Amino acid sequence: MTWSEAEYLEYLRSERRAYAWVMRRHGGLTSEEAGQAALECYPYEPADAPYRGLVFHDEAWHWAMLAIHGDRYGHEHPEPADPPPEYRALE
Repeated sequence: MTWSEAEYLEYLRSERRAYAWVMRRHGGLTSEEAGQAALECYPYEPADAPYRGLVFHDEAWHWAMLAIHGDRYGHEHPEPADPPPEYRALE
């Protein structure tokens, strides 16, 4: 997918926000820690990066649950497999 720079930055901001929310709410991180974790998970990629935005193929909820519970979170922790309404309200 090709985005304008403004579209990419908005999507990046949105995913960082959602990821940080999950890390605070479900991962027990402070706001500062969650913000840092979001920056690490969603670094800015220059427009000419070959796979720019590939991380967007799954939503922030998925990446945060992987960070919190590990690769098998859907099997070992099925309760957070789907985002709650509060997460969806962030969109």
